[in-house]
Amino acid sequence: MPEVAFHIEPGKPLWEQEVPGHNRWHPDIPAASSVTPGSDFRVECAEWTDYQITPSDGADEIRDVNLNRGHSLSGPIAVEGVEPGDILVVDILDIGTMSGWGYTGIFAKENGGGFLTEHFPDPHKAVWDLQGIYATSRHIPGVRFAGLTHPGLIGCAPSHELLAEWNRREAQLVAENRVPPLALPPLEEDAVLGTLTGAEKKHVAKEACRTIPPREHGGNCDIKNLSRGTRIYFPVYVKDALLSMGDLHFSQGDGEITFCGAIEMDGWIDLGVDLIKGGVAKYGLLNPIFKPGPVEPRYESYLVFEGICVENGKNYYMDATVAYRQAALNAIEYLKRFGFTGEQAYLLLGSAPIEGRIGGIVDIPNCVCTISIPTEIFEQDILPT
Repeated sequence: MPEVAFHIEPGKPLWEQEVPGHNRWHPDIPAASSVTPGSDFRVECAEWTDYQITPSDGADEIRDVNLNRGHSLSGPIAVEGVEPGDILVVDILDIGTMSGWGYTGIFAKENGGGFLTEHFPDPHKAVWDLQGIYATSRHIPGVRFAGLTHPGLIGCAPSHELLAEWNRREAQLVAENRVPPLALPPLEEDAVLGTLTGAEKKHVAKEACRTIPPREHGGNCDIKNLSRGTRIYFPVYVKDALLSMGDLHFSQGDGEITFCGAIEMDGWIDLGVDLIKGGVAKYGLLNPIFKPGPVEPRYESYLVFEGICVENGKNYYMDATVAYRQAALNAIEYLKRFGFTGEQAYLLLGSAPIEGRIGGIVDIPNCVCTISIPTEIFEQDILPT
C-alpha cells in the first residue's frame, strides 16, 4: 500500500480529524502534507457532506442536510518544486470504499433540489451495498451494476488573482437576485480551512470560494470517466500546486442529475504525481485535460432515450439543458412501466453508469440529447416487445 498522505477517521467531521481538511477554495489554506514528483501516495476521503448521511431508510437526513459543510475535501497536498505555469500530472492508480456502503439522494426543492426538481420536489434516498465492483440497493430492487468509481472533485488551489476573478463574476450572478440564487457567494459560516484559526481564518473565510461548481482548476466536475488508470493534466496556479480531492463516487450516470446523484461514499484513492515544467504555456492549457483509463464496466446493450428542446408546449432554441431534461423524463416515464416508481427511476439515472450525449447541436431550432441505459443492469427484460 502506498504511504498515506492524508488520513481520516470515518464518521468524524472535518474539524475533529487529527489533521483537518477543508471545504472551501483558497490559496492560503496550509498544506496538510507534502509529496515529491514521481511519488505514489494514498489519500483517504470523507463522504462529501461530512458524514451527515447514514445508511438508514428514511430521507430526513437528505431533507435536512447542511450544504454549507460540503464538500469535505482531503488536502491540500503540496507537490514539492511545482511552480505556477507548470502542469501537474496526476495518475489515478486505484480507488476504493472504506465503509462498504453508499447512497444516492434526491434533494428537497427547498434545499438544493436537482435537475428535475420541479417534477420531483420531495427528498428521497437509496442506500447501496457495495460488494467488490458491484452495487445493489434494497431501495431499488431488481438492479445490479458494476460501478465506474471516481473522485467527483479534484483540483489544485487557485491563485489570489484567480480566486478574485471567480468571486467577481459569480457576484454578478448573485446580484440578479433570482430565487434560488444563480451562484453561491463566500460564506464564513461552517467554513473549515485546514489548520487556520483566529483572525487569519476569519479573513480567509470571507473570500474563500464554495466548492459546489467546477471552475478552471477542475474542482467539482463530477466526470465519471476519471476512474482507475486515468491521467489528468492540471494547470498549476500556486507554488507546490496544493492538490485537494474528495466527493468519491462508487458509480454515477452522466450529469449526476439528482444533484446528490452518484453513489456517494467515503473511501481512499491512490495517486501518482509528476510535472511538466512550463506546460501551461507550451500546450495552451486553460482547463484540465485527461486521458481516460482502460478499466470500465463492459456493457454492450443499451436502450437509448431521446429528448428535444421542447417543454410544456414551448419551443426553446438549441437548449441542450431542456433537451437533456426531456430525455431524462422520457426514460423515467418508460421505466415506470416496469414496476419502478418515478423516484426510483430518477435515482437510477443518477447512480448507474448511464451515458449522456448531445446528439445534434446544429439543426435549428431543436437540439437533441440522449440518455443510454445499459439493459444488462436489470433482472427483467425492459425492451419493448
